[in-house]
Amino acid sequence: MEENLVIVESPAKAETIKRFLGKDFLVKSSFGHIRDLSKKNFGIDVEKDFKPNYEVSPDKKKITAELKKLAKQAKIVWLASDEDREGEAIAWHLAEELNLSKDATKRIVFHEITKTAIQNAVKNPREIDYNLVNAQQARRVLDRLVGFNLSPLLWKKIKPSLSAGRVQSVAVRLIVEREREINAYTPEFAYRIIAQFEKQSGEAFEAEFSVRPKNEGDAQSLLESFMNAKFQISDIQVKPGKKSPAPPFTTSTLQQEASRKLGFSVSRTMQVAQKLYEAGKITYMRTDSVNLSGLAINSAKKMIESDFGPEYAKTRQYKSKSKGAQEAHEAIRPTYMDKKSVDGTAQEQKLYELIWKRTVASQMANAEIEKTQVEIDCGNPKGNFVAYGEVIKFPGFLTLYIESTDHDELEPTKGMLPAVKVKEMLNYRNIEATQRFSNHPPRYTEASLVRKLEEQGIGRPSTYAPTISTVQQREYVQKGTDESLSRQIVAIKLENDKIKRQERKENYGSVKGKLVPTSLGMVVNDFLVEHFKVIMDYNFTAKVEKQFDEIAMGEMIWTDMIHEFYDPFIENLKSIEETKTARWERVLGEDPKTEKPVSVKIGRYGPYVQIGSTEDEEKPTFASLRKEQNVETITLDEAMELFKLPRNLGEYEDEDVIIGIGRFGPYVRHNKAFYSLSKTDDPYTIKKDRAVEIIVEGKEKAKKREIKRFDEDKDIVILNGRYGPYISYKKKNYRIPKSKVPEDLSYEECKEIIEKGAAKKKK
Repeated sequence: MEENLVIVESPAKAETIKRFLGKDFLVKSSFGHIRDLSKKNFGIDVEKDFKPNYEVSPDKKKITAELKKLAKQAKIVWLASDEDREGEAIAWHLAEELNLSKDATKRIVFHEITKTAIQNAVKNPREIDYNLVNAQQARRVLDRLVGFNLSPLLWKKIKPSLSAGRVQSVAVRLIVEREREINAYTPEFAYRIIAQFEKQSGEAFEAEFSVRPKNEGDAQSLLESFMNAKFQISDIQVKPGKKSPAPPFTTSTLQQEASRKLGFSVSRTMQVAQKLYEAGKITYMRTDSVNLSGLAINSAKKMIESDFGPEYAKTRQYKSKSKGAQEAHEAIRPTYMDKKSVDGTAQEQKLYELIWKRTVASQMANAEIEKTQVEIDCGNPKGNFVAYGEVIKFPGFLTLYIESTDHDELEPTKGMLPAVKVKEMLNYRNIEATQRFSNHPPRYTEASLVRKLEEQGIGRPSTYAPTISTVQQREYVQKGTDESLSRQIVAIKLENDKIKRQERKENYGSVKGKLVPTSLGMVVNDFLVEHFKVIMDYNFTAKVEKQFDEIAMGEMIWTDMIHEFYDPFIENLKSIEETKTARWERVLGEDPKTEKPVSVKIGRYGPYVQIGSTEDEEKPTFASLRKEQNVETITLDEAMELFKLPRNLGEYEDEDVIIGIGRFGPYVRHNKAFYSLSKTDDPYTIKKDRAVEIIVEGKEKAKKREIKRFDEDKDIVILNGRYGPYISYKKKNYRIPKSKVPEDLSYEECKEIIEKGAAKKKK
């Protein structure tokens, strides 16, 4: 019989904790939540004050039975799940499902997995905090009520199999609204004039003219005026400045910086951080606190003084701005400040190094900077040239860490300036006026969307990553993959008193890695904004988060909050269900040939264009939109282009070569087989020779993939797959036992494997 049973939520955490507890403790994992709301009747009894109906998840029945057995045998059960609301709910579900008695159950929490933290937690156990549990229950119940009520409505009004969520839908709204700002934006341009000056000694530096002309004629006139101009330094201003380090990481700032510096997605950052936490290498990774413990600050100070010198140390205690932060314990930091690196995967090492540098830099001295501004008179009443210089007098924290930004603004160039004096004369090497376009508002990246959600008070540290993953999984939002657009810009250069005009190509507007709403995302967003103004309101979503905080602090009863929301919500839902609104469509105009209406709609497999109506005697014709096209911006001409597919390019080996676009993109069809076009092949312009190349390449690949066929039954094929050889039969796959050699399998043996596999699947 074990004296003590400790239950945590992950096997990795269990392994780490085992090292710090004695032989009297048995550490087991629940593998996260063991139960959830039932799927029947939403899992919520609305009539009985929203009483949740929980049931053990099918995949957790075995582990729950094992934990129940171990709990009966133990004298004390220690519930050691994470210290946030989700962790508190896991502890409560365990206590309920395992029938743990209050006297024999202890709840322990820690925000770092170290020997000291674990031992302190064991010395200071507490009871389950029902306020935290209720805050989690309120979130879960509210999200279930919204999701389970809205989703069927979307199936009826837009398209089957859609789903909606309270926070996710608001995140999609942000992305849709930004896309519309971009579509409505008209870029303006001006000419930026940069001069290369040199001193009599030959030292050169750069300066910009203080006015940016709006047209080419004015830009050229200015350059002409500089031909005979005298350039003299008229003013020098030197100002001391300081730069302070950024505070230690919160969940949100870690996600942003890991995206900018390491290229991690938000969900990847959280997965890697979870592994570091569970291995005892960093503190808890879901937090909106920038606070550091006294021990961490002193450890950092000692390390900075020994590695850099005492003048580099400056201890600070940062304060969290967010009121009622649910995880307001400590920022994300290394558990041991003197450990500069850790073992693990390359991603774990990179993220750890980022956390270590940010934490240590936060306790380092400010950087001291000298900023210089030099004005150069050119005898022109419209303006003068200005050069900016920046000299780091004392690097301070910059020695270790520089915070990244999302956008590179078009700022004056700053660098080292040579020693100059007022009234000193300069010569110009060249002066260039370059056409510069203003930029539309930037599309969100995962990192900048997290920052926006945090600014708006939408969501909490535990919700950012799942929200961003969900909107992409539901295909409301996608990450852009195409390269930049290009445009012609004009550059006029003055050199050796001669003016030369050039036209250059400039790339702009890349959506690579940016979040772009899909046609489906835009349509669903518009429907929800029109009919569910309250749910889609940013202030409402932020207000709900504050109410969850109030429940967590014991200042509000969770069922009162649900009542306040549910009654008007369900009334609104019923009134919309009763309206006989037609499914969404946008009429583009008429087909020039048939004079039938052309409209764009959303179908089971995505957006498509339709010519004609279902009420006509003649059936309508359909064409899918291309991946880069959107239901909101597609024109009638672009829509008509889509009907040029499928294209018949002629015959090859006595069979037609057909080009089309299907669910999985553009293809060549030949003799009932389909071959995908490459990214560089345009289905509307591809020639027969290239299509035949794709067919031949596809057949060669298929031959290499095929191991064996049987005359007795052409449907049975032994193939080579990603994970090794397998049997394919009537579009179903069957694993080959390791004891068998695929090449030696007989027809009878294959049939036996298929029958056994089919019986297993049926069971």
